[in-house]
Amino acid sequence: MYAILAGFRRLADFKGRDRRSQFWPYALTVVGLSFVGLWLGMIPTMTAVFEQASAAAATNPEAATVVSGPGHYSVEIHDPTFMPDMGPFFLVLSIGVAAVVILLAAAVTRRLHDTGRAGYWGLPPVVFLTIGLTAFPTVMTSFMRENAPDIGLFMLLFLNNVLYMASLIGLVILLVLDGKKTVNRYGPPPAGS
Repeated sequence: MYAILAGFRRLADFKGRDRRSQFWPYALTVVGLSFVGLWLGMIPTMTAVFEQASAAAATNPEAATVVSGPGHYSVEIHDPTFMPDMGPFFLVLSIGVAAVVILLAAAVTRRLHDTGRAGYWGLPPVVFLTIGLTAFPTVMTSFMRENAPDIGLFMLLFLNNVLYMASLIGLVILLVLDGKKTVNRYGPPPAGS
């Protein structure tokens, strides 16, 4: 519990070092809370999207197919002019991701310092994630509203996502590595190490 509270207290402290035992309880708590927060944020957003889709299907039955039965309900819209607004979905997602990045930035930097690396090693996943979140709505709109979607843009987004996953895996590996037992350019080993 101490490691979690210490992580929240040091949100803006990008100096010094954190051991694995200090970093991981805090990081996993932030990730877990972010999933709960995103889920709670998505409920009203997705409810609004489903209501818009259902209203479009009800007023324009020729442009949609509605299938319902025990335990399921689906609306397939055939005319892109009746597509619901996905903007709020992407806004909630972007806010959630930004919150996680802000909450983890200093802790990741301190953990990387413990392994002798600069905090900049934590930036590539953030860059690729930002590109993906920025480009995804454009790609999705292209697929929903055009007869000939932009496959080139889709492939660039796919490549970006592969690079994101590779950089995220690389960062997690760096965060799992044992820290230096001696003083390094970021200071002495954390207390209790």
